[in-house]
Amino acid sequence: MGSTSFTNPYAIEVIRTKKKELVGSISNTEDLLDLLIANRVLLPESRVLVSDITGREEKNSRMLNILVSRGERACRIFFYPCLKSAEPDLYQSMKTYVSQLNENIRDTRRQLIGYLLEKDVQEPIKNIKHKDRDHRSGRAKHKSETAIVATSLKGSRNTSVKPEDTSNAVFKAVSTGDLSLLPKLIKGTNVNDKNVSSDTLLHLAAEHDQVAVVNFLLCQGAKLDLRDRHGRTALHRAAQSGHSTAAVALVRSGADIHAMDQDSKTALHLAAQSRHDATVRALVLEEARSFKGQTTFLHLAAMEDDPSVADILLQNGASVDVRDAQKKTALFHAVSRGSENAAAVLLQAGAQVDSGIIEAAFELNRRSLMSLLLRNIKTKVSQNEVKSALFKAVRKNLDGIVAALVDSGADVNMHNDLGYTPVLLATELSNVEVFKVLVSKNADLHEKLPNQISALHLAIQSGNTPITQILLNKGVDPNNNGPKDQTPLHLSALYNHPALMPLLLHKGAQIDAVTQEGLTALHLASQNGHAESVAQLLESKADLHARDLQARTALHWAAAHGEAAVVKLLLSAGAHANATEKDRKTPLHLAAMAGHAEAVSSLLARKAKAGAKDMDGCSALHYAAGNGHADVAAALLAAGRNKNVDERNAWRRTPLHLAAERGQGRLVDLLLERRARINATDNNKDTPLHWACRAGHLGTVQSLVNWTRGERASLQATNSVKKTALQVAEAEGTASHQRIATLLKRRMFIIK
Repeated sequence: MGSTSFTNPYAIEVIRTKKKELVGSISNTEDLLDLLIANRVLLPESRVLVSDITGREEKNSRMLNILVSRGERACRIFFYPCLKSAEPDLYQSMKTYVSQLNENIRDTRRQLIGYLLEKDVQEPIKNIKHKDRDHRSGRAKHKSETAIVATSLKGSRNTSVKPEDTSNAVFKAVSTGDLSLLPKLIKGTNVNDKNVSSDTLLHLAAEHDQVAVVNFLLCQGAKLDLRDRHGRTALHRAAQSGHSTAAVALVRSGADIHAMDQDSKTALHLAAQSRHDATVRALVLEEARSFKGQTTFLHLAAMEDDPSVADILLQNGASVDVRDAQKKTALFHAVSRGSENAAAVLLQAGAQVDSGIIEAAFELNRRSLMSLLLRNIKTKVSQNEVKSALFKAVRKNLDGIVAALVDSGADVNMHNDLGYTPVLLATELSNVEVFKVLVSKNADLHEKLPNQISALHLAIQSGNTPITQILLNKGVDPNNNGPKDQTPLHLSALYNHPALMPLLLHKGAQIDAVTQEGLTALHLASQNGHAESVAQLLESKADLHARDLQARTALHWAAAHGEAAVVKLLLSAGAHANATEKDRKTPLHLAAMAGHAEAVSSLLARKAKAGAKDMDGCSALHYAAGNGHADVAAALLAAGRNKNVDERNAWRRTPLHLAAERGQGRLVDLLLERRARINATDNNKDTPLHWACRAGHLGTVQSLVNWTRGERASLQATNSVKKTALQVAEAEGTASHQRIATLLKRRMFIIK
């Protein structure tokens, strides 16, 4: 089980000797803390000092240090009942260890093994759930100075000695370090009792640099964490008086080196304030020796932005790049908290600036702090690193970082791999704060992307009013041509930003400028159904009758895309309902082709001609029938009072021909119900049945041959090449055509 250099296995010495094993083996730290608090070994506030630590072993180490500082009784209770309850296996291991050390020790009352054996027999383990029982029943008040003296006389045979004489003798012995007299004077007393100034004997010994007395009192159970009326521990008093040896002895005995008094001052603060450089150095060295991988005085000074303490620490040997449990340096904490003064001291001392620190500066977005870091980066920063940092700051809208980078020499007009400048990227992302900084740094506002999109195009596209206003006020041309000659006004229509249109027009934007396809802003707003933008353009006197390269008006485009609200707007503004485009199609043709019934109804209500024909002689009904738009076809037939049901196109084909050819069963039924001629022939003498058979639409063939109301489909009719519908079906080889042929043969009684 290992060996030890001490004779009697006292609890405090067992913890010190077996600390490494305890630190590594305790897994239920929080449960153990609950038990220690329940048994009044630790105060509830002590939990914060331990629980705030993230690493398990570091947390266990801090807990054990506090226990040692509280003396032998606390350490005994740690083993029983606390460790036994929280970690029973580890408890048995420790019990076996101490039982093997020295079985011939007589003083079993203080010996840990004797204590454990006695407790195992006599006392049940206190449950955590009852930890508040003593608080409810009330705790005994601390003894006054008179009580200390009275206690010191308890058991003394010399009853003629006055209490105050003994008290003075005790304090004198402590102050002078008289170890020959002190053991007799304190016999039977509580070494942790306080006087009227809330000082303990340990406070006095530390203040008078009596190291031997300090060690003696600690062996007698003196507690390291007791505080005087100013909230100071014995370590505070030693440091304030400049007693380095006493301070080190206390730290090595488990005193909390980072404990703060009522003014939030540590022992090091007090030593520094009193200009005790040797004590400061001693504490710094002791911290480095005993608290590796933990938060240090330098970290705390950085967090609190205390440059004077940071400077003192660095002058007295503190490592500028020491890292805590999270692998963070003091400079990282200074930067992440905006402790600019402390950061300056650390940088002057040579603190390294790594990527994590730069990232922390980015998150803070403070210009002055970032400038400070950039001035103190020791290694040469490549152009690519500068570019990456600048564009990253632009993307995140970190105006302070952008300003610092440009001030430090970054090219405000540099291009990234996609051809963006910082201004173009800030504009596209609508990062107004960064954009303003770049403008103030004289960024070129006329730069364009490789596809000729300008900053103004990007501002309009994203609908950013502040950036648009700045660009226009800075003299950017509102008629800048972008891809396919699109101007910013085209984009305001395309992306439906009507509020930006007056800004552009006020600065001279041409309202009827055309793209390479001849499209005006009104065309684009209409085809995309942006009624607000259409209304704004009409109010600004956009040309309602302007035509693109296909000779289409805005009404053509609104009808083609079924934008009924825009169709109504344009018609109300005076758009020509029967205007024809390059192929002589009217808006009604385009709406019917796409099956936009509401747009068709709006056009018909505004006197659109249902019988108008395009270059191929097709009416809107032809397109509705061929594309299967029954609602549109019904509206067109109603508008023509069914007189247009047999209209013919340039190939003398009726709407029924087209519906039959494309297998539009609903339209075939609708047209037949409206008295379409079932045996009408086109210029090749093909009937609708010929076309249904040729295309292989079995359902349509059935609809035609089963029609019994009025004229019936002629099965014997031949076309210009003398073929019947049956022969047309037989000429094709698919299964569908074979089924059609069989159907017709049965109808013609050729087969059963």
